[in-house]
Amino acid sequence: QVQLVESGGGLVQPGGSLRLSCAASGIIFSTYGMAWYRQAPGKQRELVAAITSTGSTSYATSVKGRFTISRDNAKNTVALQMNSLKPEDTAVYYCFAATVVSGPRNYWGQGTQVTVSS
Repeated sequence: QVQLVESGGGLVQPGGSLRLSCAASGIIFSTYGMAWYRQAPGKQRELVAAITSTGSTSYATSVKGRFTISRDNAKNTVALQMNSLKPEDTAVYYCFAATVVSGPRNYWGQGTQVTVSS
């Protein structure tokens, strides 16, 4: 059974930092590209950051320079370090895993709420 379990969300003031973590199980983690998406109320889900199985990263323009995605293949985890948070970063953040090895598959976590407010 595949599970992606996010943690680390919460309430933070503007300018603050949070670190999200996603623990994966039931997959060969090193063969998966990983990503973080977010969805704010009334808006479509959007890609925030991604990291390939070989460690290449990419970011949405809105978070570039503030957020950092990283992975630890030994621990089957992917993290999102979020600095200089803004109210517009408020959303539910989802962990996403995808592979094409032995056929295309993808999985979502259940999401974790991030609220940036004073």
